[in-house]
Amino acid sequence: MQQRLLGIPTTAISDATGGHTNIDGSIKPLSNHFKIAGRALTVRLPDGENGAVLEAISKAQEGDVIVIDAKGNMNRAVAGDFVISLAKGLGVQGLVVNGVIRDIEAVRALNFPVFSLGTTVAAGFKNGGGTVGVPIAIGGVAIQPGDYIIGDMDGVVVVPNKDVEQVINAAEAKMQNDELRESEALSGGASSIRAYLDKVLAK
Repeated sequence: MQQRLLGIPTTAISDATGGHTNIDGSIKPLSNHFKIAGRALTVRLPDGENGAVLEAISKAQEGDVIVIDAKGNMNRAVAGDFVISLAKGLGVQGLVVNGVIRDIEAVRALNFPVFSLGTTVAAGFKNGGGTVGVPIAIGGVAIQPGDYIIGDMDGVVVVPNKDVEQVINAAEAKMQNDELRESEALSGGASSIRAYLDKVLAK
């Protein structure tokens, strides 16, 4: 399942889901080459806190994507390079954060996929609180533990676990249709482009 998802761009998955589970585009990858596709391990944090992130890392299975609802807090980081190194070392596939991280230069050097609202200089508080493995909502989308999270330079999409096979099949079919369309429209230069446009506009 994961390997099939890694081969599908988020745009095709969005088309297959009708665009209803696209996370807000303000949550972006720190580097454009990052690609993730895995099951969500969810974290809900009190505003400005980050203590439960370590608990999530300790509970994560290899290939999981840790998805953190930090309430959109832009002032306090949920993780820096050390915490992200722990996640990478245990096989976590990536982080998706409705909030910010810090130590961006060192994090980029880790080549570990992080999707977030940006960066800050301030560490999060560790006064307690936070819950792992509960339903959350980030970027306008509800996420259940075990849902699939797919992210690339275009954005992040959620696929409910119960729908993943159907969505993969629809997305792969969409990619095949797109290839046929491109071949038809672009194979003969201007003449094939005009023929394609005439056909589409005549409908």
